Amino acid sequence: MSQVVVTVNGRAFALNCADGEEARIRRLAQYVDGKIGEFVKVHGQIGEARLVLLAALVIADELNDTNDALLRQRGVATADTGGAIDGAVAQGIRGIAQRIETIAARLEAS
Repeated sequence: MSQVVVTVNGRAFALNCADGEEARIRRLAQYVDGKIGEFVKVHGQIGEARLVLLAALVIADELNDTNDALLRQRGVATADTGGAIDGAVAQGIRGIAQRIETIAARLEAS
């Protein structure tokens, strides 16, 4: 188990990760920090929890759009086309949403 320090919204966070995952975690944190930075430019520092929630929603929306596009390429109906989202994809999105909520709760508690 390794530890990596990432900076999001000007604040450093020490995170545990699997050995060899440090660069990936840094890259993901930079992406999240970029999303939060976009909101700070528009809305100012409106509270860390709110900024994290906005970033999480935008990232979840991007993920959902990507999943829908992939499903359309495979010929699977999506919610946007009036069909049902594939159960595995829906479960994956729910899992990611739960992970985002956990991270937001940790940030709020810090």
